[in-house]
Amino acid sequence: MTETCPTNQPESGGMGFFERYLTVWVGLCIVAGVLLGKLAPGFAQSLDAMAITVNGAPVISIPIALCLFFMMYPIMVKIDFGEVVRAGKSIKPLGLTLFLNWAIKPFTMYGISLFFLGTAFLGFIGPDAVDYVKLPLGLDLPVGTAYGAGEVVLRDGVRMLEVPLWRSYLAGCILLGIAPCTAMVLVWGSLARGSDGHTLVMVAVNSLTMLLLYGVLGGYLLGVGQLPVPWQALLLSIAVYVALPLVAGYLSRKWIIAAKGETWFREQFLHYLTPVTIFALLLTLVLLFSFKGDVILSNPATILWIAIPLFVQTILIFALGYVLSKLLGLTYENAAPTAMIGASNHFEVAIATAVMLYGLSSGAALATVVGVLIEVPVMLMLVRFCVRTQHWFSNKEDSGLDATAEQTESKTIATADA
Repeated sequence: MTETCPTNQPESGGMGFFERYLTVWVGLCIVAGVLLGKLAPGFAQSLDAMAITVNGAPVISIPIALCLFFMMYPIMVKIDFGEVVRAGKSIKPLGLTLFLNWAIKPFTMYGISLFFLGTAFLGFIGPDAVDYVKLPLGLDLPVGTAYGAGEVVLRDGVRMLEVPLWRSYLAGCILLGIAPCTAMVLVWGSLARGSDGHTLVMVAVNSLTMLLLYGVLGGYLLGVGQLPVPWQALLLSIAVYVALPLVAGYLSRKWIIAAKGETWFREQFLHYLTPVTIFALLLTLVLLFSFKGDVILSNPATILWIAIPLFVQTILIFALGYVLSKLLGLTYENAAPTAMIGASNHFEVAIATAVMLYGLSSGAALATVVGVLIEVPVMLMLVRFCVRTQHWFSNKEDSGLDATAEQTESKTIATADA
């Protein structure tokens, strides 16, 4: 019989009060972050400057990394690594995750963004509007040279590539599309009462696959030749956002259970940790929007044009993952995180790559920031949808188990409870 993670199932069977209204708290934190950036820009800029850089691009924000650690640690410390081993043997959810993330998602993101930005919204963006981005890495082109859809121009004494603005936005969307979520999906999976062990296995497999395919798919879809793979940025972000809290959670869990016992660990220690993830998530939002709020306020209409294709893409990929999970006979605990890991994006890597390739003020960088703007509210909406529809899924993986035996077991449990 397939085991589920008991720590993910609240006694009430649903979201708690704070989780139920998390979208409200998220909205308040976004407003607070934007106001902080406007009222105390020096403070926000000082925090934003505290970063680890790779090739001149800020890859790891130290304040954000600290918040993410406290967001991830309570989830990691709950994980029973025996469950991780069992989850690793589940071929169907892992195969579905890889299929959605790498065979479907990059191409649907490209097609949806191309339609909205290059056709539906082109009149609003401006067919003649241009953006100035950094020259492709490793190229030394003279002024006046045509390269792809752009032309090398001299701007403020620096050679830049002048490209259509909508294509710059498209590049940012593509970078989001080829960076499926890793660390944050642990939060969404936990809130949706999914299997933490299964989610962790998918994060590990997805991270390794990202190292192999990120540059290949990026170079193909961006159409600018081979995209330099930001190996250092990818490895560093995975180490900080995933590996560090994982190691800390594993070691502290082992030490606490050995010293205090598993009963104390579950009934006392985890009880105090329960709100930490949510508070860390909200503080992360305040910081993110204090750093990027000025960009959003100065481009309100543009934010909408970029947000719509990102929203459509998110809902489409989630729906595909959820429906296919149902058709493949997955349990709810596996189906929810399987659908979510493709729907959400690793915006930290996407932003760092956009800045490294195109520049901080580019339309591509702006598009990746919009990914941050819609990520949390949309994923919380999907979390709520999952919790309300978990009865669509069976309690057992589709493995040909005898239904009569399952009913007998249920009656036995009910009799014992009575």
